[in-house]
Amino acid sequence: MLLETPVRRLGPVDHAPLKDAVVGALPEAWLADDIRQRSFEQHKQTQSLVMLFSNTWPDPVVERRSGWDVFAEPAQALMDGIVAAHYPPGGRIIRAMAAKLMGGGRIALHKDAHPSFAAAHRIHVPLVTHDGVDFVIRGLSHYLEEGVAYEVSNLDYHAVTNRGPDRTHFIFDYVPPQ
Repeated sequence: MLLETPVRRLGPVDHAPLKDAVVGALPEAWLADDIRQRSFEQHKQTQSLVMLFSNTWPDPVVERRSGWDVFAEPAQALMDGIVAAHYPPGGRIIRAMAAKLMGGGRIALHKDAHPSFAAAHRIHVPLVTHDGVDFVIRGLSHYLEEGVAYEVSNLDYHAVTNRGPDRTHFIFDYVPPQ
């Protein structure tokens, strides 16, 4: 969604249950579903635990992916809390994943082009981060704190550079009721 500001801080959330589950994931779990890496060139240097995914619009067909069975409980609780506090009820979550940008990795400058992004709120919750992560939107660098929810203006050009160890965000897309 195109926002008035590049990043909208929603506030602190209880991310610990999901963080614990994601940090404890086996290395092969991060490689089990590479739909994002195959679909989007800019995500080649990332790994994902994909829980929910839709690439159809305007009637999204949401698939439960390999990460759903393992991470659904803490992910759903986190998403429900954020949606209840900040968005109108009755919408749909059409994508949800933990995304790891490897140490030294980069997500190239891009803007999200799928038509669903004009209607969906893109929410990021940093689960593991550090001050060596440079998240740039509209040419401005933003530090997203661990355990704080943010909505990002993903229809603007954005890029990420990781100058430290792995960085992991939980990301989901919420489409409010029409």
